[in-house]
Amino acid sequence: MTGAIRHGGALDRAIARHGGRRETWLDLSTGINPVAYPVPELSADIWHRLPDEGLMEECLEAARAYYCVPDKAAIVAAPGTQAIIQWLPVLFNYLDRATIVAPTYGEYERALKMTGVHIEQPGELPADPEGTDLLVLGQPNNPDGRTWPTDRILPFAQGRRVAVVDEAFADVAPDCSLVSEAGRHGVLVLRSFGKFFGLAGLRLGFAIGDPDVVSGLAQMIGPWGVSGPALAIGARAMRDGNWIAETRSRLACDSEKLARLLERHDLRLVGRTNLFVTVYHPSAHDFAEELGDRHILVRVFDHETGWIRFGLPSGEAGFERLNSALAEIGATMHNPA
Repeated sequence: MTGAIRHGGALDRAIARHGGRRETWLDLSTGINPVAYPVPELSADIWHRLPDEGLMEECLEAARAYYCVPDKAAIVAAPGTQAIIQWLPVLFNYLDRATIVAPTYGEYERALKMTGVHIEQPGELPADPEGTDLLVLGQPNNPDGRTWPTDRILPFAQGRRVAVVDEAFADVAPDCSLVSEAGRHGVLVLRSFGKFFGLAGLRLGFAIGDPDVVSGLAQMIGPWGVSGPALAIGARAMRDGNWIAETRSRLACDSEKLARLLERHDLRLVGRTNLFVTVYHPSAHDFAEELGDRHILVRVFDHETGWIRFGLPSGEAGFERLNSALAEIGATMHNPA
């Protein structure tokens, strides 16, 4: 993999290409909750001081309860799961073969390639776990929403083998989580705070797993790896049970509504979670350009050229705007699929 990976959320690039102002765009290019957790006022002391151990412990206690981390598993906080991904080649530098179940988040391939590890990227979970040393998969996967049974994943975390399970979107699908297995050797679960809580700019994520592995990762991250405001806001949000329950219900309804809307406009469903819907169109990149001309930003892919991923609109006005744009485009673009 060469060159920069194009992630969702690149609104500045879209504006440079299609014009407009940030406030005139409907950004559906990410899987981030469009209705963010309300950020509380913080004491000035949190901004002035380095984050102390008490603040970190408070956030980790809240995370343990929220993610249902077993007592035998360890947890560490980081400035986003991307920072953890960057450390994986060092953390597991004794491994020679990696399998990344594809398509998925492209930064895993980039990080692992820096060490020269041999990488395979099958489209499905391999049948033989002994064919690799390190397994990486999304649960649920981005961008197609696939999940795998726990008993199919755990054989990849035996002996010297390691399974890294990216659960960035598991807040809306807690039943598929492997956190309950994270205390066993060879399982490392990554959890992203920003997507479900709608605060990606906070940069907060967690790794959960074998205490020896997590301890090594904590040493690599080093002291004060997460800002005091992120720790304080994260702790409060993860303890807000009412907001969490109401948000899960709303996201489930909005995801279903979005899927039905896209299907009505002859876009074939590929997969989804309650934070995004991915569809197929044979001219996906042209379709995305048409949406861009209408100042609606979506996510297309180089590895699956017919796929378009739509994040959730933030309200009824967003749904209506998307519906109108799809109707206009459908009148001019033929979709033989």
